[in-house]
Amino acid sequence: MRILAVTVFALFVTTGSSAQGGKPIVYVLSTGGTIAGSGSSSTDLSNYKPGAILGEQLVKAVPQIAQIADVRVEQIVNVRSSDLTIDNWLTLTKRIQSILTETPSVAGFVVTSGTNTLEETAYFLHLTVRSDKPVVLVGSMRPATAISADGPLNLLNAVRTAIAPESRGKGGLIVLNDEINAARDTTKTNTLRVETFRAPELGILGYVDEDRISYYRATTKRHTSSSEFDVTSLTSLPKVTILYSYIEPDAALIHASIKAGARGIVFAGTGNGTLSIFEANAVKEIQAMPEAARPALVRSSRVGNGRVTPTTEFDAMGIVASDTLNPQKARILLMLALTKTSDPKEIRRMFSEY
Repeated sequence: MRILAVTVFALFVTTGSSAQGGKPIVYVLSTGGTIAGSGSSSTDLSNYKPGAILGEQLVKAVPQIAQIADVRVEQIVNVRSSDLTIDNWLTLTKRIQSILTETPSVAGFVVTSGTNTLEETAYFLHLTVRSDKPVVLVGSMRPATAISADGPLNLLNAVRTAIAPESRGKGGLIVLNDEINAARDTTKTNTLRVETFRAPELGILGYVDEDRISYYRATTKRHTSSSEFDVTSLTSLPKVTILYSYIEPDAALIHASIKAGARGIVFAGTGNGTLSIFEANAVKEIQAMPEAARPALVRSSRVGNGRVTPTTEFDAMGIVASDTLNPQKARILLMLALTKTSDPKEIRRMFSEY
């Protein structure tokens, strides 16, 4: 008991407290996922039910959290992350913005989520929460009922990260497996392993260890308090589709996407965002459409690493290069860009800055 008390005290000291001497305020906004999952047995790691446990229960299951923060839990939705919607994203951003107004002393936010689309939710909040206070996404790879469940420690570490003064201004953060990753650069890389979240070439931001929160780098791209995107008055986002490239792709899907109402298309191209002749010919047909009817086009890559750079061929077609954004994150930025403009030059600027 003495060792536990000393450890808890050390956690409190190293993560900071409010100016009044009280515990820092953290809002935990729960959306479900594996971290809130329940299986039929302690060895059930695949056939469990995600989103079976409420956020309030998750926090109460880790009593050490109450030692370091005044945690206020709200249940936004309780589903597996694959079933989250854009409406859920808008609800999250709007609720965070309202909390910032209602409770200006709030230290930070933790959003619990399933891991399948956690990186997308993190990047959306990274672009739309207009504050430098930390927004930390957290999940787990094992359900709460499993042997060696990783959720409880991940949740404690996420709260520690959210109240750490060093976390301010870092943008959206992802905390799992004792590591802090950037929302922009990080993706899920493994189906089952706990070390799944990686920024393959750019690397992690820092560590969450027993003694302290340690940062070693930060993104240089625009985000949060410097973002130009304001979704507080929006009830929907423009529809953007992702099309995957492969040998002899079905270019009819491009026209089908437009017919279905897509205002933008992101190509998960081969190599440096390369489109096949079949896709390129379909894009040329799009260029012949009236300007108001043309979708915005972005080239990303299915490769997983590296920049997608501008090229003479595709620039001439008005297709924007995604830089290092993977297809799912390029889609998010394009949706937000289309809330402000359809000008390819302006969209190209946004992809360069964000």
